[in-house]
Amino acid sequence: MTEKIDWRQELLDSAQFNEKEEKLLKHGATSLAQSWHLGALYTRWKKLKGIKEKPLPNLQSSFIDWERRLRRGDFYLLTEEDFAYPDW
Repeated sequence: MTEKIDWRQELLDSAQFNEKEEKLLKHGATSLAQSWHLGALYTRWKKLKGIKEKPLPNLQSSFIDWERRLRRGDFYLLTEEDFAYPDW
């Protein structure tokens, strides 16, 4: 069972922040820049706790791979029959 962790409160209890960050942790973000700062605080908290996320899979492909898949027919190519034009 996973328990709900209040990371903001844990960071407030650690007292490793300044007055501006305290206000941000207590009241939340009201702008885009503040949300970025809050995200950085969350990342700092995860680092302090030693929490590591799984690495994301590599989803990159090259143009050569794309061309090979196109030749094999892995993609559905749209034709004129796929579009319904109104009879105006």
